[in-house]
Amino acid sequence: MAASLLQRCLGAVKVIHKCGTYSFIDRRCLLSAAYTDTKLWEEREKDHQNLALMAALMDRIYDRNFPVSSLTISRFVDNISSREEVDQAEYYLYKFRHSPNCWYLRDWTVHSWVRQCLRYGARDKALHTLKNKVQYGMFPDDFTFNLLIDSFIKDEDFKGACSVVEEVMLQESFDLPSTQILSMYALSSYLATKPELSVSEQRALGAALLICGLKQDNSTGLSAQLLGCALLGKVEMAAGIHAVFRGMPLMWNPGYLGRALAIMERVAAAPGDSKLSKDAVDYLEGLLQDLSSALDSKSSSGKDELGGEEEEGKKEEEDEDDQEEREKLPLYASRFKELSGQLQSRGKVDPSPLQVLVSSLVQQGLASAEGPDMEQYQRKVGEWEAERQQLIRREKEMRERAEEERQARQAAKAAAQ
Repeated sequence: MAASLLQRCLGAVKVIHKCGTYSFIDRRCLLSAAYTDTKLWEEREKDHQNLALMAALMDRIYDRNFPVSSLTISRFVDNISSREEVDQAEYYLYKFRHSPNCWYLRDWTVHSWVRQCLRYGARDKALHTLKNKVQYGMFPDDFTFNLLIDSFIKDEDFKGACSVVEEVMLQESFDLPSTQILSMYALSSYLATKPELSVSEQRALGAALLICGLKQDNSTGLSAQLLGCALLGKVEMAAGIHAVFRGMPLMWNPGYLGRALAIMERVAAAPGDSKLSKDAVDYLEGLLQDLSSALDSKSSSGKDELGGEEEEGKKEEEDEDDQEEREKLPLYASRFKELSGQLQSRGKVDPSPLQVLVSSLVQQGLASAEGPDMEQYQRKVGEWEAERQQLIRREKEMRERAEEERQARQAAKAAAQ
C-alpha cells in the first residue's frame, strides 16, 4: 500500500505541471554545453601511441611479473579510438588494479576512462567499472560523476543515473551543489517511473536521498531527508538495523522512522518558510499504516510477514533492538498524526510533489553552480597535466640511466674478455 501510494503521488508528476513558479524541465541533459564540452580536455598535449604495440608490451611485462607504470595505462586509455578498444582498456585497467602498482592509478586516468566510454557509446562499461570499483580502482572526482549522471539523464535512463548516484553516496561525494542537484533530480525522476524496488534498492535510494538531502537546507532537501528516512525505516522494520547500515555511510543506531518524525517536528517548529512535500508525508503515513497492519497480523497469526518484504537480511533470532523498534510502531503512528496536523495547520505541507520541487531547484540553482565547477576543473586539468609531464620526464631520465648502465655493463664485459 505504502509503495503504491508513493508511486501514485510521484507518477502524477510525469505530466506537464505548472504551479506558481514551478515548471518542468524539457527532455534534455541538465548540464550546459559549456560544462560538458570536451575542448579543454582535448587541448592537452597528445602522446600518440599504437595500442596494439602497447598491449603486447604490457603483456610481456606482466608475463615477467613486473609492474606496469601508471603512465603506461594512462597512455593506453588516452589513445582509445573505438568501442573495441574500450573493451581492451577495461581488461588492462583490471590487470593494473591487481598489480603492485595498483595504488597509483591517476585521477586523470579515471576521468579519461569515463570520457572515452561516453565518447564511444560504452557508458555501460563506465558504470560496470564504477560499480566494481574495488576491482578496477574507479573512484572518480565530482566533476566526472556529474558528466556520467548527466549522460544517463539525457537518455532518460533514470535507473542508470541512480546507480551512479549510489556510488556518489557510497563515496560521500555530495560536496558540490551541482552534484547534489543532479542526484536529487535523478532520484526523484526514477521514483516517478513507479519502480518495483527490492530491499537493497530501497536501502540504496533511501541512503542517497537522506545524505544528499542533508546538504540542501531547503524544502527540497528536507523532503528528500524525510523520504530517505522512511525508506530506510521500512528496510529496518523488515530486516533489522544491521541490514540498513552494513556497507553504508549511515548511523548504526536504530530508529530511522523516529528520525523521519523528528524531521517533521523540526519543520513544524521552524519559524521560516521551509515545508515538506505532500507526497513524502503521504508516503510515511501509508508506510506506518502498512507496518502497523503487518504487526497486528503477525501478533494474531504468529507469522512474521512485515508487509510481504523479502527475507534477505533476517536473522533466525531477532535482535533485541530491532524488536524494541517494531514495538514502537503504535507510538510512531500516533506521533505522526499529531505532527501531520501541526504541519497542515501551520501551512508547512507543500502540495507540489518532490519532483516538482527538485525541478524548481534545478532551474534556480544549477546554472550558478556550474561556474565554480568549471573553474575548479580548469585548474585541476592544469595540475593533472603538470603531474603527467613530470612523470614523462622522470620516465625519460630512468630510461637514459638504464641505458647508461647497460652500456657500462657491456663495456665491462668486453674489457673482461
